[in-house]
Amino acid sequence: MKNKKIPMRSCVGCREKKEKKYLIRIVRTPDQQVQLDPGGKMPGRGAYICRNEDCFKKAIKSKSLAKALDMDLDDDLIVEISNMVLKNGS
Repeated sequence: MKNKKIPMRSCVGCREKKEKKYLIRIVRTPDQQVQLDPGGKMPGRGAYICRNEDCFKKAIKSKSLAKALDMDLDDDLIVEISNMVLKNGS
């Protein structure tokens, strides 16, 4: 019997590779909206982040989330994403 391959992704905060199901996907849609992608199938440019506050803060401070999404993130958008990540992370 063949083993099924487990998809791995890198967190933009801590840069560790983890299983995709343990990370939160944030996507920039083609119409320049930033949303959480719980199913991992939405079209657009995606970035993965761990389900903890430290990784999120590190990703914002180093601007790695903005680079991964290829979009400047203003303060209002950062607060909105923070609320989504922290709400879904627990």
